[in-house]
Amino acid sequence: MRVISFNANGIRSASRKGFFDWLATQDADFVCIQETKAQVDQLTDPEFNPPGYTCQYVSAERKGYSGVAIYAKRPPTRIVTELGLPEFDQEGRYCAFEYPDLVVASLYLPSGSAGDHRQESKERFLAAFLPIMAEYRQHNQPFILCGDWNIAHRELDLKNWRSNQKNSGFLPHERAWLDQVFDELGYVDAHRVVAPDEAVYTWWSNRANAWENNVGWRIDYQIITPDLAGRVQSAQVYRGQKFSDHAPLIIDYQD
Repeated sequence: MRVISFNANGIRSASRKGFFDWLATQDADFVCIQETKAQVDQLTDPEFNPPGYTCQYVSAERKGYSGVAIYAKRPPTRIVTELGLPEFDQEGRYCAFEYPDLVVASLYLPSGSAGDHRQESKERFLAAFLPIMAEYRQHNQPFILCGDWNIAHRELDLKNWRSNQKNSGFLPHERAWLDQVFDELGYVDAHRVVAPDEAVYTWWSNRANAWENNVGWRIDYQIITPDLAGRVQSAQVYRGQKFSDHAPLIIDYQD
């Protein structure tokens, strides 16, 4: 079972850069996309609804902002497009496909890098979303939560960690929040199951040739319930082509 998570930084832009041509070669079972930056009525071209997939887009009320999507080979029994958090639901930050034996979700966590007001929004999201994750653990159902979390968890997860300790995305309390997700709630970072000590990144600044020099951050994760940890077979970040300032995270699970 192949699951791909990808922040497109504009799905129409990623399309022009060859994303859908590449995706057609991947035989992915689930594709979770973040930051689509498009309204549903702007995505009527068949390219945005790949053949063989059930596709669901969740758009922000504000045009050209945020948005998530899921493509799945298996039609879900239920689709969820809101978290029940009005501030964030209007920004199109969550979509989940539910099945009797699995839930797959696409999440775009707020970034705080645009200023204090956005960091404050991010803090509100972290506070509200942790109880939702805790509640879901009570369901005892396999869960794959894909997304751009906008937090690098460990020093290993960004190249220039020393100079970023006071910057959004690597603040001590943000990292401690992920500690809670993993250590207290019991979720698992799927990538680290098979590559516990690999310095690998999923996002690169557009400044100072960061992509070319591989000076990046690992902020895109597939966070899974522990019952799935033993099914993780491989993990890779695809950098053969540049579709976005993020790269697709591909994880293969035993079906």
